[in-house]
Amino acid sequence: MPGEERPDDPVGVFIAAVRANRPASVLALDFDGTLAEIVEDPAVAVPLPGAVAAVERAASRWGEVAVVSGRPLSFLERYLPAPEVTLVGLYGLEIRRAGSVSEHQDAAAWRAAVGRAVELARESTLERVGIESKGASLTLHYRTARDQALAVEDVARQIAAATGLLVRPAKLSIELHPPTSVDKGTAMADLASRHPGPVGFVGDDLGDLPAFGVLSGLRSTGRITLAAAVIGAETPAGVTAAADTVLDGPAGVLDLLDRLDQ
Repeated sequence: MPGEERPDDPVGVFIAAVRANRPASVLALDFDGTLAEIVEDPAVAVPLPGAVAAVERAASRWGEVAVVSGRPLSFLERYLPAPEVTLVGLYGLEIRRAGSVSEHQDAAAWRAAVGRAVELARESTLERVGIESKGASLTLHYRTARDQALAVEDVARQIAAATGLLVRPAKLSIELHPPTSVDKGTAMADLASRHPGPVGFVGDDLGDLPAFGVLSGLRSTGRITLAAAVIGAETPAGVTAAADTVLDGPAGVLDLLDRLDQ
């Protein structure tokens, strides 16, 4: 028997609404810091044990379940191969839905600029800074070089000026993206438009705020939504302030998925 949910609790309200209309419900989750613990080397990040199975189980019952990440699709598919799970990579520049892959037109148009940005980053004087090329975007990680935060920001601004890319701050990193309107907000809006039921998003970083904003707008129209912030050592205060509820790390996300599965 599903547990009783408090009617005044945002999570309880959302869970009750999902149970009443699961085939029309939508859930989207970030990857790093949400399904996987934050690690010093992003290349070795892996989902928490049980996370993939929980996401796949939800995807088989909900209207749509998606992982929406700044990671490229090639990385996400490595851990989430099941076609039932929608994958949104590079903030929406790449999408896999029902096994079919599509790419935003701006992704191909800006790959050369991103390639040049990678070259400039490698030619810079930055030390102990991870340079992660994602094909259509670039991330400079200073988790292992926190004393270089200001230097990384300065180099990122120089690269942006030289290539036309935009700078986005993230947790102990700086991202350089094509100047498009695509972000997690547009990805969330697209997901919500495909299904009429409750909509939830779970994330932990500044890039998740546009998705939270879309949910706030939907709520003002009467839609039942849930914006859940995942708490970790690096979670920005602005993310928790914008959320309806907070979850204690990826383990808390698994607990929520378990409650939603009942």
